Amino acid sequence: MRNRFSFVAGWAVLLHALGIAAPLTAQEGDLPAQPPPIPRAFIGAKIIPIGAPEIENGTLLIRGDRIIAVGPVDQVRIPDDAWQVDVRGKVIMPGLVDTHSHIGGGWGGDSSSPIQPDVRILDSINVRDSGFRKAQAGGLTTLNVMPGSGHLLSGQTIYMKNKRGRTIEDVVIRDPAGNILGGIKMANGTNSHREPPFPATRAKSAALVRQKFVKAQEYRRKLEKGREDPEKMPERDLEMEALVEVLERRWVVHHHTHRNDDIVTVLRLAKEFGFKVVLHHVSEGWKVAEEIAAADVPCSIILVDSPGGKIEAMNLIMETGGVLERAGVLTAFHTDDPITDSRLFLRMAALGVRAGMSREKALEALTIAGAKMLDLDHRIGSLEPRKDADFIILTGDPLSVYTRVQQTWIDGELVFDLDNPDDRLFAVGGYGAGKDQAMHLCCFGPQGHD
Repeated sequence: MRNRFSFVAGWAVLLHALGIAAPLTAQEGDLPAQPPPIPRAFIGAKIIPIGAPEIENGTLLIRGDRIIAVGPVDQVRIPDDAWQVDVRGKVIMPGLVDTHSHIGGGWGGDSSSPIQPDVRILDSINVRDSGFRKAQAGGLTTLNVMPGSGHLLSGQTIYMKNKRGRTIEDVVIRDPAGNILGGIKMANGTNSHREPPFPATRAKSAALVRQKFVKAQEYRRKLEKGREDPEKMPERDLEMEALVEVLERRWVVHHHTHRNDDIVTVLRLAKEFGFKVVLHHVSEGWKVAEEIAAADVPCSIILVDSPGGKIEAMNLIMETGGVLERAGVLTAFHTDDPITDSRLFLRMAALGVRAGMSREKALEALTIAGAKMLDLDHRIGSLEPRKDADFIILTGDPLSVYTRVQQTWIDGELVFDLDNPDDRLFAVGGYGAGKDQAMHLCCFGPQGHD
């Protein structure tokens, strides 16, 4: 079963790639015609579409980078030219969405200021970092990669597909106009407490944030006047430009916060300035779940079985997901990699169910809930026609400790296969799995990772 599965899927990818050659009838000077990609039908797996009932014996049909159909095997018509892949005994679900990761070795703001909205993590990510391949082994297909939490505002985040690329531009997610998508990373609590110009108290932290947003409001007013009269256009200010995007709700604020009073402070600031916010971590979110629900603010949480590291997180409990679910809060999971390993992301849902979440919401917390927080749920997070062909094939139920990710597909391309020895190395670990340049430069021996 395993050999046939890997062989057929591999040949489907290869033949698709070979299918782009120009036809023999092409005239000199003509652009080569590119035939439509070959459909691929994954037949016989249990399919967990997310947002729809699970299908015990289903078919997933894709063409190129899009899903064409998903449903029971007797209800999906397979085109005559489709490559058919037998996945009986497997489970297929959408690619996993990580709303909060630090893989790629990127750094955000420096020590010059506690608020640095002009800094872009885009300019600091190494796409050849081994963390991305480990995340592929964990089934993660979409990532929100962030700067750290040592500032009140440490910079701009980036939304990216977790596929291989030569540069970061190859993997970023763009809107229809071509703009690179991301959010803003903010934090409160004790992380930013240090010598001036950084704050030393929670009250001063909130005051500095207010001061900066008031300045951004004034800059926005100047921009409006400048559009009417070009002579009144203010000098370009990269910090203010970024915060105006936040004020106009075009960028989401991804806010690190732990203690219940810090959570409420974020809600207060969001209401005061009208920005969209996702609360991250919320170790004490279970104490103020009703307040979070009343503000209609989503939460991206992390569940670890050995909490610690800071006093603020001492009240982190595994029941948080269930408490937030019952309060009606949109809840997603995140890895905060390297805080938790991306290869173990499925485990987060299992821990959530064990502590009171429903199976439905726990699986949504790995997929569509995170997609909604990134404003990408029209493209990813569930298996539906016309959505991106991002999915994973599992050896068993996603909540079982014995289940492994067999394959990871992004935009209709196979990016991880457990049967591939090189991919398997990054899934299980071993010498060479942490040499970030080996997979591209092959500089550590004949196998590229000795």
